[in-house]
Amino acid sequence: MTTIFVAVCAALLSLLLFVGDAFAHNVSREDIQLISGTSGWNFGLFVWLGAKHMVTGYDHLLFLTGVIFYLNRLRTVAVFVSLFALGHSVTLIAGVALNLQVNPNLVDAIIGLSVAYKGLDNIGGFQTLFGEAPNEYLAVFIFGLFHGLGLATKLQELGLHDDGLIANLISFNFGVEIGQLTALVALLLVLRTIPGRTRGTTVGTVVNLGLILAGFTLMAYQLFLYVG
Repeated sequence: MTTIFVAVCAALLSLLLFVGDAFAHNVSREDIQLISGTSGWNFGLFVWLGAKHMVTGYDHLLFLTGVIFYLNRLRTVAVFVSLFALGHSVTLIAGVALNLQVNPNLVDAIIGLSVAYKGLDNIGGFQTLFGEAPNEYLAVFIFGLFHGLGLATKLQELGLHDDGLIANLISFNFGVEIGQLTALVALLLVLRTIPGRTRGTTVGTVVNLGLILAGFTLMAYQLFLYVG
């Protein structure tokens, strides 16, 4: 029964990754039209865009799910989420402001790897394979840098005007944090409804195996787009 449940979850997560690519945090025509021709500081627009791109970014949400899955104390949740936020804030703003040219498929592949990493870490995979697990706090911060760089590559596609650029980047990042907080509250409420959410249980193993498969699927898909 457990094997069937794992297979169903894996299939659903894989379907989400391939179908979700059409509506995730990629730049839509509507977003481009909203930005096109605008200059100067536009606080409301960029806050809305930032929030939208976070809550529709399934890869960010999957990573956050893995990060907080076994956390029960709000203080600990706050520490991890703050490290993640700090990481993606740095590279989001710096990536656009410095016009860093990176391949978005490679960045998204690393983001997919971050999801797989967290699932593997949650089931003790690193401890089993290597006898030692990576520092959780450092790993979340480092992967936060890549998540921010991923957002930066999407933001660069909007063709931002130099006038008001820094203010708009800060506004966008503020919106991302609002979106992240909204998603975090929703995830915590959902996780509270999951019975037996402790390490070593069938439920925990199933969910984290799903994260591993989803992460590697996303990584493989982005690498396929890169080489293709």
